[in-house]
This record gives sequence, C-alpha cells and structure tokens, in this order.
Amino acid sequence: MEKKKIRSVVPVYAAAAAWLIFALQNPMFELSNILISLGVSAAAYGAARLIFRPKLLELEAPKETPELPPEPEGTGNPELDAFLLEGERGVAEMNRLNDNIPDERLSERIFKLTELTGKICAVVKANPQKLPRAKRFVNYYLPTTIKLLGVYDRMGQQGVDGDNISGSMRKIEDILDSIVSAYEKMLDSMFSEEAMDVSADISVMETMLAREGFEDDGAGFDPAEKEVIMLGAGG
Repeated sequence: MEKKKIRSVVPVYAAAAAWLIFALQNPMFELSNILISLGVSAAAYGAARLIFRPKLLELEAPKETPELPPEPEGTGNPELDAFLLEGERGVAEMNRLNDNIPDERLSERIFKLTELTGKICAVVKANPQKLPRAKRFVNYYLPTTIKLLGVYDRMGQQGVDGDNISGSMRKIEDILDSIVSAYEKMLDSMFSEEAMDVSADISVMETMLAREGFEDDGAGFDPAEKEVIMLGAGG
C-alpha cells in the first residue's frame, strides 16, 4: 500500500491565534511589536508542531480496471457489418436460451442452429457478394427462430401443464427439425456458385483428357505416370 504524510492544521491555527491575542494587547503600529508578534506566532507554530505531529496514512492502491475484450473490427462494409452483428447477437441469444431450456434433445437442435448460424456468417464474411442472398436469413429466419425459442423458454418456466402451454411447446419442438433443415439448405445454397464452377471445371477437364487420350479406359496409364504427363502438359 502507498503511504502518504498528512500534516495537522493545528499549528497554523495556533500561530494565528497567538498573533491575534498579542495584537489585541499591544499596539501593532510599532515595528517592535510587529516583530515580537511574528516571533510569538512562530513559537506557537513550532510548539504546536511538536505536539501535533504529521500522520502517515496508508492509501489503497487503485484497483485495476479489467480489460474489456477488443471491439470487433469492422469490414469497411456497413451492410456486411450489420449482418455479422445480427448474426453474433443471434448466436448469443440462442446460447442464453439454450442454457435455460433443460430438454436435452431440444438443446442439441439449438446447438446445431447456433453452429449453422456461425457458418453462414463466416461464409458471407469471406464472400461479401453473397450478402444479398443471406439478408433474408437475419431479417426473418434468425429473429423468428429466437422468438419461438423465447416463447418456449417462458412457457416452460410457468410450471403449468395446460393445453395452451403444452400444445404450443410441442409445436415449437416439432418445427425445430424443419428449421434446422432450412438452415442447412441455406448454408448449402451459399455454395451454389462454387458447385457450378466445379462442374464446369470437371467438364472441361474430362473433355481435355478425352481429346489428349488421357481418359481412364481401364487399360491405360499408371496413375503416377498420368500425373507426370499432366504436369508436363501444364508446363
């Protein structure tokens, strides 16, 4: 702990009081009395300091402010940043609701939804041109999913097995499988362009292999030999 010396104000008051008392009893327009009053004040100050000595106080060290996690860096694209922020908030809220919901089977599906949401956001972040296709995800699918899970959580906490509560909770449980399937299809659709490119590349490759006589007819080249030929052709 840090220590700080605190001086008493009593010596100052004692010096002032001694000067005032002397001034009331002696004419202060004479130089000798002024000098004497200063000496009396100094003596009173010194005597008081001997009696009222400075005190050492221990000061608590200032508490360190916990470091906050760094703010996520923006991508420079406001629309993309807004999309990613909604995705992060959605995952956090689903995780919170998942902690409140005791049903293990339902919990597994919620975990799958958070996993798929993270993957969809990662794909869009790496490929911003896919953002227009993914907007419906954060504008409808994600908030509606969270709304349904929130209703399920609140109803489950009521402790009542009535027709309205039980029926609504059962409907939400049933539709979660369809929601998981929709999320999976949405993630798969993010790769439609890549799938078309792969098909096109394979088609061109098959045509080239056939034209150059490198197609695999069952009695042709050794795989290692074919690879060497292809590399040579590419060079």
